[in-house]
Amino acid sequence: MTIKGYQSNRGFSETISFIRGPKVSQFLLGFPTYYHHHQHLSLRFTTTTMSFPPRKPYTLSENSFSSLRTQCQAFARAYMSRFDPSHDYAHIQRVLRLSLRLADVSPVPLNNHIVTLAALLHDVGDKKYSEENASPTPVNDYLVSLSAPTELAESVQIVVSNVSFSNESKDPEGVTSVLRMYPELAVVQDADRIDALGAVGIGRCFVFGGVKMPDKGMEGSIQHFGEKLVKLEKMMKTEAGREIAKERTRRVVEFSEWWMEEVAEEDEAEEG
Repeated sequence: MTIKGYQSNRGFSETISFIRGPKVSQFLLGFPTYYHHHQHLSLRFTTTTMSFPPRKPYTLSENSFSSLRTQCQAFARAYMSRFDPSHDYAHIQRVLRLSLRLADVSPVPLNNHIVTLAALLHDVGDKKYSEENASPTPVNDYLVSLSAPTELAESVQIVVSNVSFSNESKDPEGVTSVLRMYPELAVVQDADRIDALGAVGIGRCFVFGGVKMPDKGMEGSIQHFGEKLVKLEKMMKTEAGREIAKERTRRVVEFSEWWMEEVAEEDEAEEG
């Protein structure tokens, strides 16, 4: 299994203390490795067997966080303006609201700094839209450029890197392992998936299909309901998220039934 996170090239034992602290348990991790060359920091991904480091505390005043959040909101608005309406800033706002709503009722203590920033930046570097040769850690890079605590920037990147449906489908055990260390992932992931359901999710699905799969027509979007959307409810990590997803999934299924009914009527008319 693969966990997306961080590893320093300064050595195994030093890496543990450098990133988070003492080792916890053994996993097969996919960590980007830091390389220092003439004071320039570059990254590449490696896969290695090592201990997943626990989180490390950081210091950030509420005023500093408020400023950081404002800058991230402005960045997200500009960044998402390049994409189609299925992944626009309105989507980011809905995910943020849902993430904070789920965090408020979480039975597990959560870091709202991580929740907020991960929700705002969760589509930064999305493979569906990212450019070739883009940084593998764009969120971390951006937050560090704002002088955010390194520990916070790394945590937000780890959460963002593990939000996607495709990532979990390929490596469910890896995502489960990240969730143990970063429960904030649960609420951001659930919020993002809830926004793919219900009336909003249906609209987003047709928009995305029209932009990315125009050759498949609207039928391609309907097929996507079965390929992804109706599976999301069972993948929810929080009880509150599951309840919301249940109703929104019902709406997707009902819409699908209407679609099939109307298409059948058209077929019958053509045959007649």
